[in-house]
Amino acid sequence: MAKIRELDNVLADQIAAGEVIERPASIVKELVENSLDAASQRIDIIVENAGLDSIRVIDDGQGIAADEIELAFKRHATSKIANRRDLFRVRTMGFRGEALPSIASVADVKMTTAQAGTTAGVMIHLRGGETLAKRPASARQGTDVKVTELFFNTPARLKYLKSPHTELARITDIVNRLALANPHVAFSLTHNGKELFRTAGNGKLQQVVAAIYGVQVGRKMLPFIGEDPDFKVDGLVSLPELTRSSRQYITITINHRYVRNFELTKAIINGYRSKLMVGRYPIAVLNIQLDPVLVDVNVHPAKREVRLSKEPQLAKLIADVINRRISQENLIPDVDADQFGPTFDQVAALNQRLAEQSHPYHAEPVISDQPHHQEPARSGVAAAEMTDSQLGEPVIIHNQADLSSPAMTEFDHRYANQPPAYPFGQPDEQAPASQSQAQNVDLDVHDKLNVGKKRFPELQYIGQLQGTFLLAQGGDGLYIIDQHAAQERINFEKYRAEIGQVSDDQQTFLVPLILNYSTVDALKITQHLDILNSVGIHLESFGQNSFILRSHPTWFKEGQEEDTVKEMIAWVINDGHLTVQQFRMKTAIMMSCKRAIKANHHLDDREAKALLHRLPQCENPFNCPHGRPVTVHFNDTDLEKMFKRIQDSHTPYAGDFDEHEF
Repeated sequence: MAKIRELDNVLADQIAAGEVIERPASIVKELVENSLDAASQRIDIIVENAGLDSIRVIDDGQGIAADEIELAFKRHATSKIANRRDLFRVRTMGFRGEALPSIASVADVKMTTAQAGTTAGVMIHLRGGETLAKRPASARQGTDVKVTELFFNTPARLKYLKSPHTELARITDIVNRLALANPHVAFSLTHNGKELFRTAGNGKLQQVVAAIYGVQVGRKMLPFIGEDPDFKVDGLVSLPELTRSSRQYITITINHRYVRNFELTKAIINGYRSKLMVGRYPIAVLNIQLDPVLVDVNVHPAKREVRLSKEPQLAKLIADVINRRISQENLIPDVDADQFGPTFDQVAALNQRLAEQSHPYHAEPVISDQPHHQEPARSGVAAAEMTDSQLGEPVIIHNQADLSSPAMTEFDHRYANQPPAYPFGQPDEQAPASQSQAQNVDLDVHDKLNVGKKRFPELQYIGQLQGTFLLAQGGDGLYIIDQHAAQERINFEKYRAEIGQVSDDQQTFLVPLILNYSTVDALKITQHLDILNSVGIHLESFGQNSFILRSHPTWFKEGQEEDTVKEMIAWVINDGHLTVQQFRMKTAIMMSCKRAIKANHHLDDREAKALLHRLPQCENPFNCPHGRPVTVHFNDTDLEKMFKRIQDSHTPYAGDFDEHEF
């Protein structure tokens, strides 16, 4: 009996599905990428029970010809590539021809599709890889795919799925990434009949960021763009004051394909230099455009990982472009005065705008402290024909947070039509993408009041607080300066220059320093003696696993020479890939901290004024080398709110005060 046999197609598809279809989010990703390859301008994703009950993806793309729909569910059948040469110049999201057969092999799939210019579409029904039905169907241009009974024939995989909340979070995350990679496409995500997410598809990346992370985040994103002969990069990065505790908020796309790449992620972070606090990461969207021949996407079945040619060159371009962009900004954070509420003038102006824009029967300002979720408007109902109940509840402004509430952003789009809920096989006409209720708000990160403002203000010293903070006033309010962070920044830029030049000035130890290490550590040190030499640490071998140091650079702080040397050697031991540039940077940061004023150190007026005079001369006067802010700002309005000098006007009493009984 033969031991080697050829597997049947269904079993082969199920094996392939194990690599491609891991969970409901994988199905959403593959179907949406097919829609993008079909040049869709609008993609609606509808899921039930986090995709465990059903997943539905509807697009307005090119559709599939009736005589090719069965072929689309065959393994390695694709319209994306035709020969080996195409494999190395892939310009589409998919190209292997594995997604549809893999999905159909482990689920129940119904697809209705039609092309432009055809009188009717076609519907096909597959279950477990077997075709159950194929017939003509009424359909408009595009494709409608519905997936149910996921993993019905491979129940073991169901055991490895997480809770519905976790699976829904994964679906939402992948839709968010695809929307960020394709801002020109209108996306919507609906779960159990409730819309979770929608974009306008107008090509404005900042509005997509606002739809995902909130309007306040969108306003703190900085656009950037740069290129060299091989690469073009553009996107958005957050101001250093807006960070997260993980790298998960960094999205990298290559030719509009979402990918994961540690080196490019690190390049984005390096672009901030010392402006980020340790352990904090920015929100960023980076799109890289390059010739497809420079990237190999045929690395991972899910196409999450890629191999890049000239990756170091690309990483340097990204870091330099982001660094130049951030360096243009005034990075002094304003104090959060939202708790004091908007001014009376702000509320009056806003309510007047609302009254002018609202329906005649709803000229009163709006107000609701409850979270607001947009409900789809009925298809075909014009704004002028809406009833009072369809216009929604009035919105009222209580505090600053209400200015950016979903209810407020909805107001400007009150009359836009939401897409209808499509009964399967009978899709209604879609509303144009331009009528979507996606947020379309002013996201300019530059406040109009700050036009022409100096990058760092001229400060007048007032006094010192608790031996730790300096108080100063500028033309627009009160500034509080952390004296340690300020001098640390000044020192850092001084030492960065001195360490980079590496003079021959050395201070000889009265008694040479003997350093003993384990065999493993000694080998690492020997391997990187050139890095230590680059900053004036000249170690000599002194027997097995020992080194002798006879002198040290003159910029070492007196009394801390031995500790400083040991700390620098520890960096080399712990990070074998440390470059000379990185080593010098870490050394400059350490020395700037060791030689900065500490807390509870009282300065006289002359010392404090000298510190404030030197701070604006720094290349980056906003952060210490560890990323902490040097200065915070209370503007005049913040101070007036705190003391209730800005509030609603009072109705004067009739007559004189003394005439009242009290």
